[in-house]
Parts: sequence; C-alpha cells; structure tokens
Amino acid sequence: MREPADARARATELVDMIRPYLSTDGETEIHDLGCGTGSMARWLAAQLAGPQRWVLYDRDAELLGLVAASSPDEASDGAPVTVETRRRDITRLDPRELAGASLITASALLDMMTAEELRRLVATWARVGCPVLITLTVTGRVDLSPADPSDQCVANAFNAHQRRATGAGRRLGPDAVGAALDEFTRLGLDVVVRPSPWRLGPQQSELAAEWFTGWLAAACEQRPDLSAVAPLYARRRLAEGAAGRLSVTVHHQDLLARPR
Repeated sequence: MREPADARARATELVDMIRPYLSTDGETEIHDLGCGTGSMARWLAAQLAGPQRWVLYDRDAELLGLVAASSPDEASDGAPVTVETRRRDITRLDPRELAGASLITASALLDMMTAEELRRLVATWARVGCPVLITLTVTGRVDLSPADPSDQCVANAFNAHQRRATGAGRRLGPDAVGAALDEFTRLGLDVVVRPSPWRLGPQQSELAAEWFTGWLAAACEQRPDLSAVAPLYARRRLAEGAAGRLSVTVHHQDLLARPR
C-alpha cells in the first residue's frame, strides 16, 4: 500500500547524483539491503539505463519470496534487469559479500537500527568504496491538518517508541540520519541529505488511515496512559480522513554517501 507514496516521496535529485558512478559500457551491480518486498528495486531500476544486476538482502524468507514474484525486469532504456535474493542479517554482512557493487541501496531501514548496528554497517559500506543511497528515514516530525490538541502528545510518544530499547540496544529512530551522517563523514565520505516527505491527502485516505492507526498504537504502547483518550481521538481523526478533510505529512530524509 505504501509503495506509491514511497515513490512520490524519494528525492530523485540524488538519483541524478549517482549516475556518474554507474557503468556506461557494461552491467551495473546494485545491492539492496533490507529489501522487504523489493519496492526500492522496482522504483530505481526503471530510472537507470543499461543492464542491471540487483542483489537483494533480507532475513525474512517470505518477503524474499514476494521479491521473486514481482521483481523488475527492464531498465529505463529497455535493457535487461536480473535479480538475485539472499537471506541474510544485513547488520553482520561481510564486505566481501558486497564486492563488485556499483551502488548500495536501502529504504526505510536506518531508524530501526541501533547505534552499534549502524556503525558496523557504515564501516562495511565504506570498505566497499561505492556510493550508498538510503531513502525514507523518519525524522520524527509529523504534520496533520487540521491540527488537533492531541497531535503533539501522540507524536512525542511515538518518537519515544522509535527510540525504545531492544535486546540489541536502543533504536536510533528519528536520530538515525544524523548518526549516519556523522559516521559516513568520519570515514571520509561525502554526504548529501535531502527531504523526502510523504504527503497524504484525500486521494491517499486508505494509506493515511493505516499509517494513523499504527502511529497511534505505537504511541499507546509507549505510553499506556494515552489509552484513555486514544479511542475518541482515533474516531475523530479517522472520520476526518474518511470525509476527505485530513491531510498528513510524514517527514523523512534521503541520504547519499559518495567516496570523495
């Protein structure tokens, strides 16, 4: 459901910046980490010319099965696109597995990582020596129109949930882009960050309702006291959405790291 919104949100300016690094007389090899159902490959393969070989990684075998059923097969100029899937824990990849990559990509990934996982992954990426394009990392900012007195309280609780502690450590959540920027810069890469907001209006009311329901549930999980006001707040907001009166902007950032 979110794939069209993701496609509209991603910063295409960064795609233009990676073109000089890609092959012009042979096959371009792209490794996509935490691929999910393969939406990043479907979006980007169609914007790049020439033969492409995509290697998609995820630790969920069911998602990898969906990739195989709906993988891209053609570049922007009609050149062939081939896809290989690998079941892996991407936080523990060996740089040798990424050898030969012209580009590494990921989407909606960094905010779910801990600081240690991010440091380890950025170090791996830096050793490969190719550009890294990471899209749709949440920033913690959400704008709903018309405004409601409960919006900010729920947003704060959701952001705290994003930063919650797990068995592997505390997740970065909205701090992820800043942490990645620091790590890439420390290792000598040039980094460009651009906004990539979801803009959900009346035409995306179904997705907005799904997003809102998950957003509120996570906030209530973080702060159980919100459960006292959540039902009325949810009915009010979902009714506005169903009537076409609610607009939502969920702010993300895209990041491109390039060897200097």
